Amino acid sequence: MVLRNLPCGLTLAAFVSLSTPSGAAFAQANPKALPGPTDEQLTKLKGIYEDLHANPELSMQEKRTAGIAAKWLKDQGFEITEGVGGTGVVGILRNGDGPTVLLRADMDGLPMKENTGLPYASTKKGTDSASGRETAIAHSCGHDLHVTWLMGATQILSANRDRWHGTVMAVFQPGEEIGEGAKAMVDDGMVKRFPKPVVTLGQHVLPFPAGQVRLASGPVLSRSDSLKVTLYGRGGHGSGPESTIDPVVMAAATVMRLQTIVSREVSMSDSAVVTVGSMQAGSSANIIPDEAQLQLNVRTYDDAVRDKVLASIKRVVDGEASISGAPKPPLLTMLGQFPLTVNDEDATAKVTEALKQRLGADTVQPASSANASEDFTVFARAWDVPSVFWFVGGTDPKLYAEAEKSGTVNALPANHSPEYAPVLTPTLRTGVETMLAAAGHWLVPAAPKP
Repeated sequence: MVLRNLPCGLTLAAFVSLSTPSGAAFAQANPKALPGPTDEQLTKLKGIYEDLHANPELSMQEKRTAGIAAKWLKDQGFEITEGVGGTGVVGILRNGDGPTVLLRADMDGLPMKENTGLPYASTKKGTDSASGRETAIAHSCGHDLHVTWLMGATQILSANRDRWHGTVMAVFQPGEEIGEGAKAMVDDGMVKRFPKPVVTLGQHVLPFPAGQVRLASGPVLSRSDSLKVTLYGRGGHGSGPESTIDPVVMAAATVMRLQTIVSREVSMSDSAVVTVGSMQAGSSANIIPDEAQLQLNVRTYDDAVRDKVLASIKRVVDGEASISGAPKPPLLTMLGQFPLTVNDEDATAKVTEALKQRLGADTVQPASSANASEDFTVFARAWDVPSVFWFVGGTDPKLYAEAEKSGTVNALPANHSPEYAPVLTPTLRTGVETMLAAAGHWLVPAAPKP
């Protein structure tokens, strides 16, 4: 999940006392509520997390991680289906009459080198299927933590079946980073093969104070469109540019012009981001190539704004090629899309109250929408059911407070940074607790009113 404009700036006073909570410290209004993880469980989960962190796998290649998740679920008594949509794992735990609740964690790492200095830092390499090139691999988005959270929650659910009724569907999803995993699982018949949930629940670690949780109803993550632009020129010798049509210059002019779309064509009351993340052309200092390629990413919250931005991109690309005398029009190819992540209002209110009851009201704060994208809602859309997606802080509270005071919050390592790695205390416990609290609203019988 690529992040921009992260929500920040919440006060830390209410959080500091919860920086290292024990399981008993979490408020539970319902005496039958699911218990939190014990210190022994957290120690085991920490070891699992460190192993996953040290052994990341690229999108749609998560065989080892999927195997670990499948064995864990099987040991907890879940019915296991492996290979859903490639490497996806679905575990079903039936526990009498009641609703089905889907809990999801994404598994994939990123094609980048880690620079955290951790003793369990990744040194793994693999082949990026998109480029065909060898690349370093790192869990620099936190998906290893997401997997560990869900493993912890499923263990507690399995061990406490006397406290809840219904069906838990644990989904370990591949390929979130490239926007293909959830769709691949749905295309593999997920809706027909598994029971329909009443709600889908997911969460993501972000760089705000560990121990805090943030969520809101409505749009919380942007829509994303990625595309490739191929610009055509006429190659030749570097000493004779007058006999060529230089696609490098064409690409450079295009990149600069694309930056004016948001600043000059999108109203300040709307929101959009246009990023050129890759520009590739040629292989030698003395050869003018015959084509150049750009890879673009667009983030929007409104379909009308999206359509306008995409149309403007085509206009700019076509215009720069024409001005440069390109021998043929550019080729625009869509690479991938993420849907808008919208939290259902009623379900979000229920999850918010459940989290406040369990963690304390001061710990649960409103979330601002972020220009990040997720494919989590693909599951809810496929079943036409509500979904709720929330955020768990993973940054050392003291470090965050110092950065907030100095105005350098944006300089803190964030998701997709080679320096990013969440602190495990209390982040590991908090993520297990939040998943249990949210699922518990639908699964755990309500406490009788006094």
